Amino acid sequence: MSTSIKQALESDDVNLELLKVLADNSFDSILVTDATKAGKIIYANKAFKKLSGYGQDEVIGKTPRILQGTGTDKRVIKELSAALSSGRKFEGKAINFKKCGTPFIMHWRVLPVKVGGKIRAWVAIQRETSGL
Repeated sequence: MSTSIKQALESDDVNLELLKVLADNSFDSILVTDATKAGKIIYANKAFKKLSGYGQDEVIGKTPRILQGTGTDKRVIKELSAALSSGRKFEGKAINFKKCGTPFIMHWRVLPVKVGGKIRAWVAIQRETSGL
């Protein structure tokens, strides 16, 4: 990181605001879940609503499983669960469902947010794609 950027970002308030601007304005859907076993959603950006039809107020406190349905590949979800349990990042594709019930193929990455070596949250970056 360049010295001038590092100096500008030394404030926690600036860092937080920078992350908020990046996430809120991303073309990709971004979900943040807590690090508990339940994995409840604590943040969803504007692109998540465009992707899924669910607004932030409808998903906070719920789990990303609200997007799953009968067409969701249980094998992929099992792989995701194993990665989360071991603290590893995950990348995959699965059929999920929009709020209106329309199926779509979602490609996503799930990454741990570590502070002091401890996972504090998970970030999922998601986009609709064609083909599994």
